[in-house]
Amino acid sequence: MRIALSQLTTGPDPEKNLLLIEEWTRRAADAGARVVVFPEASMACFGTPLAPLAEPLDGPWADGVRRIARATGTVVVAGMFTPATGGRVANTLLATGPGVEASYDKIHLYDAFGFRESDTVAAGSATTVIDVDGVRLGLATCYDVRFPELFRAHADAGAVATLLAASWGAGPGKREQWELLVRARALDATVWLAAVDQADPGAGAGPGSAPTGIGHSLVAGPDGTVRHALGTEPELLVADLDVDEVAAVRQRTSVLANRRPEMWR
Repeated sequence: MRIALSQLTTGPDPEKNLLLIEEWTRRAADAGARVVVFPEASMACFGTPLAPLAEPLDGPWADGVRRIARATGTVVVAGMFTPATGGRVANTLLATGPGVEASYDKIHLYDAFGFRESDTVAAGSATTVIDVDGVRLGLATCYDVRFPELFRAHADAGAVATLLAASWGAGPGKREQWELLVRARALDATVWLAAVDQADPGAGAGPGSAPTGIGHSLVAGPDGTVRHALGTEPELLVADLDVDEVAAVRQRTSVLANRRPEMWR
């Protein structure tokens, strides 16, 4: 399966960001990608008041993404914000395109490194997998990458890859942690891990130290090795995922089959 990771920088204006999604999706489709993955906060960057911008999944911004997906014949995965209770929003991944209509609300909220996502964002409570041309893919968002259980749940649900959208916070050691965590989650769930971050906007953080991305999107194989990687600038990464490799790695490295979950209950 050919996928594309769109490492771009979004701003505070959802309409302008939708134009970016259209431009980059067309580029990815021209390169033969079947799935195009955009970062977390593609609708509007962090550091922007989110509640006034949030829209339901049947609202105009999501419908704009659907129109782009239909026009290009691709499945588009993009980060947006949807209304939640108590004046907060959900940090949502929309996955839409021919034969696919799903969403995932970020489960693990980024209350770390001096930032409190839970002040404005409500946590999700369910995993999401999608099927594209008979290939099952899990969805995850940013801070989720620190929690192995989610990625093993994707594998248990039949996924051979997880698509991870992020707006990774800058700081000492954060780039090294990003690559290490992506590779570890690929290895301990024996899945392809396609991780797209926002490009580095230069300053590294927005208002209130909001995480705005460091770039360095990458694709890790089910053996944990880095197969493709980008730098800090806006760039499109197109990669072919060998679905059959997952079964081969799982036969050699039987970490899923050898688990003993009853020991830790």
